[in-house]
Amino acid sequence: MIPMATHSPLAMFAYIGMFVVMLLAMWAQHRVKGNFAKYSQVRASSGLTGAQAAARMLKAQGVTNVAIERSQGGGLSDHYDPRANVIRLSSGVFDSTSVAALGVACHEAGHAMQKAQNYAPLVIRNAAVPAAGFLPNVGMVMLMIGLIMGVGVNIPTIGFYIAAIGLGLFSISAILQVINLPVEFDATARAKRALVETGIIQRGDETRAVDKVLDAAALTYVAATLGAIMSVLYYAALIFGGRRRD
Repeated sequence: MIPMATHSPLAMFAYIGMFVVMLLAMWAQHRVKGNFAKYSQVRASSGLTGAQAAARMLKAQGVTNVAIERSQGGGLSDHYDPRANVIRLSSGVFDSTSVAALGVACHEAGHAMQKAQNYAPLVIRNAAVPAAGFLPNVGMVMLMIGLIMGVGVNIPTIGFYIAAIGLGLFSISAILQVINLPVEFDATARAKRALVETGIIQRGDETRAVDKVLDAAALTYVAATLGAIMSVLYYAALIFGGRRRD
């Protein structure tokens, strides 16, 4: 039987932390949607579309081998595919001349610049992605099996070792989230600089609007990272601090 809770301080901290992070994530998503919707109504003085802005930013940095395509996904499905070296922008960003669209497009262009310059955190993240796609899922299965079997009180059981190995594999997802933070923050910083330096937006109201859109998006990455860490801490408390007689 899986222990539903443990009285260890670590477990209580992680449990409360997950609740707080959940609220933070909901607030961050609300800010992203709200700011994007608001500043999607504000046209940039340059008159460039999101696709044109991303292209200008890359050209200014001498990056000319990146394709910019319309994404088939709806909403904020914008992303940079490092394997295909393609920036895919949603229709609401690709064709839009709003300051919100330009910020999002240039953020993705920032990722393309990172790859062109072999930005170390991006290289590490991309190398880890294949393993991170399935190992955390395997780890969660092992973790649950180990907890069901029981982790023991004073003497570790087979269940303890299975759960501990599972926790190690599951932790890969949290590690990847931590690695991803500097990647996203750097892409945002590159976008903010390039938007002004290349004349895509003007200092003042336009830069403040872009800051609100991109900073809200950055907060979602912070929330995701904290959530992953808290999950690891909670399961660690169940394994190492929640041993009991079955």
